[in-house]
Amino acid sequence: MCKLKSVREQCKGRISLGNRAFHANQDLFKSKLLTKKSKLRMYQTLVRPVVTYACETWVLKENTKTKLRVFERKVLRRIYGPIKESDGTWRIKSNEGLNRLIGNKNIINYIKAQRLAWFGHVHHMPDNSMVKKSI
Repeated sequence: MCKLKSVREQCKGRISLGNRAFHANQDLFKSKLLTKKSKLRMYQTLVRPVVTYACETWVLKENTKTKLRVFERKVLRRIYGPIKESDGTWRIKSNEGLNRLIGNKNIINYIKAQRLAWFGHVHHMPDNSMVKKSI
């Protein structure tokens, strides 16, 4: 018998798989030969889809959103690295700075866009389809 997982458990498992996908490609993410823009595209095509698989069906509560944002910021901080201040000290990028760098195309907005696309797909299905009947 298949036991359904809660959204919290699904999210936790997906973040774990996202970490694995990131670490599996860590040599590329650490490479000095790739630009930060290329690394961001790699994150968006290799890691984010692993984390957001089947996200269209998730009920996003604030704690789930927070966990997803924290995961994404950790990855982005690894990609973009620290900032050297004028006095010679180093600091990590702020959350606002990371949002500016990715142009507010964060993981939560991505999930919302995926949901909207899925809704459009279901809306265009015939009325007698199993998926449309279940909604």
